[in-house]
Order: sequence, then structure tokens, then C-alpha cells
Amino acid sequence: MLTILGFAMIATFLVLIMLKKMSPIAALVLIPALFCVFVGKGAKLGDYVIDGVTSLAPTAAMLMFAIVYFGVMIDVGLFDPVVRGILKFCKADPLRIVIGTALLAAIVSLDGDGSTTFMITVSAMYPLYKRLKMSLVVMTGVAAMANGVMNTLPWGGPTARAATALKLDASDIFVPMIPALAVGLLFVFVLSYVLGRRERARLGVLTLDEVLVEDAEEKETETVLVGAGGSAGTGQGKAPVRTGGSGSGTDADARDDGADEDDGFQGLDPHRATLRPRLYWFNALLTVALLTAMIMEYLPIPVLFLIGAALALTVNFPHIPDQKARLAAHADNVLNVSGMVFAAAVFTGVLQGTGMVDHMARWMVDVVPEGMGPHMALVTGVLSLPLTYFMSNDGFYFGVLPVLAEAGAAHGVTPLEMARASLVGQPLHMSSPLVPAVYVLVGMAKVEFGDHTRFVVKWAACTCLAILGAGILFGII
Repeated sequence: MLTILGFAMIATFLVLIMLKKMSPIAALVLIPALFCVFVGKGAKLGDYVIDGVTSLAPTAAMLMFAIVYFGVMIDVGLFDPVVRGILKFCKADPLRIVIGTALLAAIVSLDGDGSTTFMITVSAMYPLYKRLKMSLVVMTGVAAMANGVMNTLPWGGPTARAATALKLDASDIFVPMIPALAVGLLFVFVLSYVLGRRERARLGVLTLDEVLVEDAEEKETETVLVGAGGSAGTGQGKAPVRTGGSGSGTDADARDDGADEDDGFQGLDPHRATLRPRLYWFNALLTVALLTAMIMEYLPIPVLFLIGAALALTVNFPHIPDQKARLAAHADNVLNVSGMVFAAAVFTGVLQGTGMVDHMARWMVDVVPEGMGPHMALVTGVLSLPLTYFMSNDGFYFGVLPVLAEAGAAHGVTPLEMARASLVGQPLHMSSPLVPAVYVLVGMAKVEFGDHTRFVVKWAACTCLAILGAGILFGII
């Protein structure tokens, strides 16, 4: 009976999430609470939740302060020179532009938020693609795949979810996966090179003068953020593409202040009040030191980001009202992510506490052929492609992964191996119709979602398989 109820609880959760009948936070709390009563253990619900919250508190703290830290770094302009340098490198060469898109998306993905990554990447690169008549699905596809690989960062979501679901330390999952993920990112850059050569063969290499002449003839009046903010027709006219000289063709050249306010995003506005150019090297060194300490495991990741966020706020915004304003600006992201983690305590607590996950695991052990049992990590890696595409990360990591992990444990496969294998499907997941950020990407780029899907699925799947193959080759999975 517990086996049936366990699968019914997971199925109910997945269906309601995919049909958007409930928010992830509400589903993570209400559905397991209801099934806990069905099992006859409603009186112990409080104990299950408290145990779950206690174990998940470090993960929630890590996510909260990581979002604040990288949000502040974007506010103060840490990534602005990187964007300008990439645009200067790109010039009017389609090959360089596609590679630059992948590089920019990968760098900005350090903030762990897909929507922010796509906003910055498309805002910076869209004018070049538009004026050179390059394929916009190439831009969206490359950006989504690069972000998908980088989305496996401990504060990006999937790794934190895997750590939460299996009660592991996020750094123990992520750090050994770095070589395999590096291979995946290298694959994205190689693919960008191939796609860029195709675009160069189709269009040739234009000069700045040719681009500007075509611009004047077409009299374009579009703004970059039409798809994201619905702010078309604000009367700003066309935006010049600066592929030479300073190379500063940022989003400020292609969108007006009204669109910026509508989206509540200050991204790369060169005139925003939060810029701190005199503190650039301090912020850069602080970020390098923080990432180094994380990889070397000098301190737990939550402690590192807590200290880093406090330092970043204090040094860049010494006045308390300014600090409050920065915290308020990122409060939505912090609340959504940390709220999801604490809500997951109910789901995982009930699944574990009632014994449902144990019964389901035993059933799966009986179903999986004996010969495949020792290869459950490989099975999980392969399954992560379709499962994370057709369901949300919440559904996969909180509903499916714990069951697979229990089945793998029966055959001697460690939870760490299962958790690492579960990250393989993220490059494909980032183009899933269940990912809100992908609609920001295609909307800003004015690309039909179907066109984006047809283009990206095959390449994203290849990226996933490259990561899986590297993980097996290096003995990580």
C-alpha cells in the first residue's frame, strides 16, 4: 500500500506542477501533508517537517546569500567590462558573434539565475544578430546550452535540489563533477564554432560601415526587450551597433529607460546609480577568492556566501539605506528559491518518514534487471534527459531521484554517484517548456518557441551525452 501511495503522491505532484494547477511551493507542502494523513501518520507530520527543515537549512542559506552576492556583483558592474570586451571581440564576424554568445552566457550564468543570464546575453547580442541578419535560433540555442551546463553550479538550482533530496553536501556533488562539466562546456564552444562557421559561410564577414548602411536603409525601430517586457513602440528608434572602436554595444544602446523600469532589471545600463567603477578590482578579487575557497573547500559553501554577501554589501554600499535597497531588489529571487527549499522539507520529510520511499525503492529493485543494478548511475544519467525535459526540476529531484537513489543503494551505488548522474540532463532541461526562463529568452529574441525547440533539442542532447561520457571516463559517475 505504501508503494502505491508513494507513487500516487509523486504522480499527483508532477501532474499539478506540469499543468500549472499549483505553484511548486504549494504543491511541495500541501500534497505530502494530505498523503501523510492518508497513510495514517498525520500526527507525526510536524516531526517530519522539523527534521527536514533542520537538514535543509544550510542549503537554503547558501542559495539566499549566493543570489544576493551575484545580484550585487551585477548591480555594481563586475560583468560590464566582460560584455564590452566580448562585443569588441565579435565585431561583425558571425563566427565570433556565436562564440561570444556562448562565452557571455557562460560567464553571466555565474549568478545562478537563468532569467538574468538570458536578459543580459540577449540584450547585448541581439542587435548584432539582427543587423547582420544572423539566425536568432542560433543565439537562443547556444545561450540555453551554455546556461544549462553552468546551471549545475551549487547555487544554480539542480545541484542544490539533488543535495536537498538526498541529504548530501552540495560541494561533494559539484566539485568532483567539474571535469565532466568542463567537457560539456567545451562541447558547447566547439558547437558554437561549427554553427558560427555556417553563419559566416551564409552571410560572409561584414564591415561596420556595411552594417550601419543597411541599418539606415531598413529604418528599424525595434527595441531589444519587446518580447520580455512588451515595451515596443516606445519611440527610441534604432540602436547603433558598435562593432568597432570601444565595442560598447550593450543593452543600453538598444533599450529605453521605460523598458528597463518595466522589467525591473538594470543589467548593463552604463548610467545606473549602483555602478562602483572604483571598486571593480576589489569586487573581482573577492569573487575569485570566493570561488577558489568554494572549490578548495576551505569553509562550507553557505558560510562562504554569507561572508561574501556581507562584504560585498558593506564595501560597495556603506550606507544602510542603500544596502536595504539592494536587498529589496533581489528579495523576490531570494524568497522564491529559499521558500522552495523549505517547502521541499515537507515533501522529502513525508516521503522518508512514512517509509514510502523505502517501499518504492524495493519495488524498483525488483523491476530493474539484475544486470542493470550496478549501473544505476548510468541509467539515472540517461533518464535525466527526458525526465528533466518533460517535468520540472522540482518534480525530478524531489519526486524521482530519491526513489532511483534508494534502488541504486541496494546494488551498491552511492547517493553521490546518483546525484552527480542526475545533473547530466540540465543542458536539455533549460529549453524545456516547463522552464520559465526559456520564455524570457525566446521572447526577448523574438523567436518562436517551436523553432527554438526544433533547433536546440538535438544539440542539447549531444551536450548532455558528452557530459555523461566524460563523467564515466573520468570515473566520476
